[in-house]
Amino acid sequence: MDEYIQRSIEPVLKKAIKQFPAVVLTGPRQAGKTTILKKLFGSTYQYISLEPPDVRAAAETDPRGFIELYSAPIIFDEIQYAPNLLFYIKEKIDEQRSKYGQFILTGSQNILLSQHVAETLAGRAAMLRLLPLSYIEIAKRPFDGFAWEDEKAALKQKKLPVNDFWELMLRGGYPELTEHPEKDFGLWHGSYIQTYLERDVRSLRQIGDLTQFQLFLRAVAARSGQLFQISDVASDIGLSVNTIKAWLGVLEATYQIIILRPYFANANKRLVKTPKVYFTDVGTLCYLTGLKDIEHLLLGPMAGPIVETYVVSEIYKRISNQGVEPQMYFWRTSAGAEVDILIEEQGSLIPIEVKATSTPRAKMANGIISLQKDMKKPVRNGYVIHLGDMQLPLTEKVKALPFSQL
Repeated sequence: MDEYIQRSIEPVLKKAIKQFPAVVLTGPRQAGKTTILKKLFGSTYQYISLEPPDVRAAAETDPRGFIELYSAPIIFDEIQYAPNLLFYIKEKIDEQRSKYGQFILTGSQNILLSQHVAETLAGRAAMLRLLPLSYIEIAKRPFDGFAWEDEKAALKQKKLPVNDFWELMLRGGYPELTEHPEKDFGLWHGSYIQTYLERDVRSLRQIGDLTQFQLFLRAVAARSGQLFQISDVASDIGLSVNTIKAWLGVLEATYQIIILRPYFANANKRLVKTPKVYFTDVGTLCYLTGLKDIEHLLLGPMAGPIVETYVVSEIYKRISNQGVEPQMYFWRTSAGAEVDILIEEQGSLIPIEVKATSTPRAKMANGIISLQKDMKKPVRNGYVIHLGDMQLPLTEKVKALPFSQL
C-alpha cells in the first residue's frame, strides 16, 4: 500500500464539512482528490465513483431514484459525469438544510462544475481546489520525527541540493511520481497527457483532431512564463484566434494552466495588457518542451521560465490550500520594467521576482523598486526568490530569499 502524503488542505476540508451541507473538491486528474477523501472520511462516508459507464447511466437515467439508493453522508466522485444529480442533491440538502457534511463532491473540470454548482448549490456548498503536491508537501515526507505543527522548523533545517531541485522540476508534483521515485517520469507524463486528451478535452470541446491540440499544448508550454500573444500561437499552428481562445479555456478549466493577468490599479505608467500563462505542474511543462534530463534542462533556454513557472504554481497552491482564491498578477510597463508576481492581500501588494540563479544581486530588485515608486496603492516589502541558500537584503525594502524559505 502506498504511503499517504499529508496534504496542506486537510484542515480546511475538515472545517468545511462542519460548516456546509456539501463540499465540492475540484482539481486536475491524479492530484489526489479521491485519496485524501478516502483517508479523511472513508470510515464514515459511503464512496461512489460516477466515472464507470454503468454507474453514470444509472445516475443520468433516474437521478432521483439513484440519490434515494444512498443515504448521506456520501462522496460522489467525478460529479461532472452526472451533473443533473446536483439538482436532486439540492433537494436532499433542503430537506435538512441545517445538517452539515451531507455530501462531498469531486470533479476535474472547473468551468462545468462551477457553473452547475452556482446554479444549484449556491450557499449550500464550499468550493475547494486540490492541485498537485506543493514543495512543502513533498519536502516534509523525510521528516518522520517532526509533528505537523513543526513543519516550518523541519523545512528550515533542510536545504534542497541544486541537483535535487532540478530533478524535482523534471518529475513535477503529481503524488504518484512522489510516492514511486522509481517510476520513469517521461513515460508517466506521456501517459497522463494522452489520458487527459482522451477524457477531459473531448468531453469539454468537440475537438476532432487531437494531434492539433497536442501541437497547441506544446506551443503553450514553449511560452510558459512569457507574455502570451494569442494571435502568434494561432499563426504558428494555423488555427483561428477564436479556436486558440477556446482551447486556452479548456486548459484553464481542467487546471492545466494558471493565467496571470497584468495589474493595472493606480499606476502612473502605460502598462502591458497581455496576460501570462503558466503550467500548474512543472513536470508536465518539462515533458511538453522535450526536457528529459538535468543537463538538457540547465543548458537550454527554458531554465528561467521553468523556475518562474514553479514558483508561480507553488504560491498559487499554497494560497489555494488555505481555501482562498489566489489574487495573483504580474506588472510590466511598456518601457519594460517588470515584476514577475504581485500578490494582492488585505489592500496591499507583495511584489516577487524569480531568478534561476544561486547568486542574487542588487540589480535583480530593479523591477520591484520601480513598482514601489510608481504604484499609488500600498506596496509591501518585496522578495527576489533564488536557488541559493543565502537570505540577504538587496535594498531597504527588497530581500533576497532562497526558494526553500519561500
